[in-house]
Amino acid sequence: MCKVDPAAGTYGCRTTPRRAPTEEADAPELTEGDIARAVQRIGLPSLQVRIQPGDETLVNIPTIFYTEPRPFARSVDLLGFDIDLRAQPVRYQWVHGDGTVRSTSRPGRPYPAMEVTHRYRRPAEDVDARVDVTYRVRYRVDGGGWQTLGQTLLAAGPVAELDVKEAAPVLTKP
Repeated sequence: MCKVDPAAGTYGCRTTPRRAPTEEADAPELTEGDIARAVQRIGLPSLQVRIQPGDETLVNIPTIFYTEPRPFARSVDLLGFDIDLRAQPVRYQWVHGDGTVRSTSRPGRPYPAMEVTHRYRRPAEDVDARVDVTYRVRYRVDGGGWQTLGQTLLAAGPVAELDVKEAAPVLTKP
């Protein structure tokens, strides 16, 4: 059974643990904070940013960004309770490496979709691009009903280096 006290700003779950009834007075209280810390210790999937056309792009040409989300499901024992965890991406923050950032609710798709693009304005070497993913976590205690964690959790993605080049048109005689 879970209870929320908005006035006190508390949230707690106390379920019937797998203990004898005489031990109920000593049963630990499981809080949402305990669950959030357990998820952070386990770690949510950090996603690799995919860039098209590759590790080089051109100034003023749309560069495509996307990632490939992976399902997250774990079961853990926490304070004597069986906790089932499920996490789903809800926000993608595209860090372009040139000081700009864009957020979307979708993971983008490869060419020809062009759902998530960015136009670099200046040439640069070794631009560090990445995607940071915000997850919504659901959990259940000892096989009970599913609940949503009151906070989202962020997983920063690994960096992908990108060179931004500038091309100059050249006229030739036929």
